Amino acid sequence: MAAPTALFGAAPRHQHKTWLSREDCDLSEFRALVEVSTDLADYPHADSLDRNVLIYDATLRELLDSGADLREVQAELVDALMDGPGIVVFKHAFTDTTVIDRATDAFNELIDDQKARGVAGGDHFAPPGANDRVWNALEKLAVHRPEVFADYFANDILALISAAWLGPNYQMTSALNVVNPGGKAQTAHRDYHLGFMPLETAAGFPAHVHRLSPVLTLQGAVAHCDMPVLTGPTMYLPNSQKYLPGYLATDLPEFAEYFQANYVQLPLEKGDAVFFNPALFHGAGTNNSADVKRMANLLQVSSAFGRALETVDRTMVCTAIYPTLLARKQAGAPEAELRHIIAAAAEGYPFPTNLDLDQPIGSLNPETQAELTWRALQQDWDGNTYVTALRAQEARHRSA
Repeated sequence: MAAPTALFGAAPRHQHKTWLSREDCDLSEFRALVEVSTDLADYPHADSLDRNVLIYDATLRELLDSGADLREVQAELVDALMDGPGIVVFKHAFTDTTVIDRATDAFNELIDDQKARGVAGGDHFAPPGANDRVWNALEKLAVHRPEVFADYFANDILALISAAWLGPNYQMTSALNVVNPGGKAQTAHRDYHLGFMPLETAAGFPAHVHRLSPVLTLQGAVAHCDMPVLTGPTMYLPNSQKYLPGYLATDLPEFAEYFQANYVQLPLEKGDAVFFNPALFHGAGTNNSADVKRMANLLQVSSAFGRALETVDRTMVCTAIYPTLLARKQAGAPEAELRHIIAAAAEGYPFPTNLDLDQPIGSLNPETQAELTWRALQQDWDGNTYVTALRAQEARHRSA
């Protein structure tokens, strides 16, 4: 596998600094980290390589279908995101694209409803109103179309990469983005946490937090239509996640120019998924097509130890999908499928809570929302029993 980069590649002259500044941003050091070649032989589960980006397809699917231990491939994916190119593409992540079609229909209904109410979605890195956005699409999909939610987040690839990068109890959020014909490119950026701060604020965090920030989230996108390069799929700069002062460098003219001259764009097919280190320099491209509304479901997966970007009412989500979960459990759905859905829907971490009310009896931690949901399924609770227990648990988390 790739040589370690001391947690996102601190260049020697920054390595022992406590504070970083713009003066630490050196394009020659950046180029030395970025201008390297990925060796496909280091990633035995990948099928191919496209401009330094690893492509996973049939080999990984065979492994998933075999029921084999996945730790080895998860370790490979972590290496790819941390010390390798920083980006992986999963071809045919959704082998059944009717799941994508049904979700697309649901998202379009949500967009139409927003427009009817006069709601226009903003954008972090593009002009407001240029794109069609559905913020908190995870919660809205669960409430609007719970069966579609269950089919979508039962996906084994989404669970595999999320657990690999973040460990157990990860928190899924999603935001639908539709870049309409003529929609302009985003500026090159890094993502949440430090990437969503003004320079002065980000510079106030010590260097070890700049190393930590990328491992608190995972960025991903699922293609909801075919995305030839003409439609402007996301621009990526492989290996750029390794540059420690990168959160302070993205909008420096020389770095922006280098990105524009060296980024790669990969065409995607409906049902493909791409995941990348949030410290990777990237930005959505310009949609130069005449008639393709480029739709992607942008996934941000958060560590149990971090703070997610969006507020999700997970009690509402769990309430909405529980009848679907129970029906599938009683019909003999595989345990892994049910657990994937619960992981996407429920709170998997027990804190913060009110330990006066929510005491860890017989355990180091109180029961989580995800554990409660699994227990309810195992005991075939009816919906009313489950919702009563769910709300009682939620009440125990509040300050007295």
